[in-house]
Amino acid sequence: MTFAKRVDQNQKDVVKALRDSGAYVFHLHEVGQGCPDLLVGINNQTYLVEVKMPKGKFTDAQIKFMAEWTGSPVIRINSAEEAIAFVKNMV
Repeated sequence: MTFAKRVDQNQKDVVKALRDSGAYVFHLHEVGQGCPDLLVGINNQTYLVEVKMPKGKFTDAQIKFMAEWTGSPVIRINSAEEAIAFVKNMV
């Protein structure tokens, strides 16, 4: 069985905004099976981030992952501006 490993068009801009704001970003999108796109480190904290286009919807696999995940909630980021605001709120 294969799983989607798509990257939303805005992911490059979101990653750049996160990094430019001081976050460490590790790509997870190739894991598939609903795993969020990014592992983000900010101020000694770790976050799972799902990048979506503004009108993008979660896949069934993503919904299942988030329902079963027992760590911190998965953060959805839709734009570079949201990425910058996210980092500012975490610092």
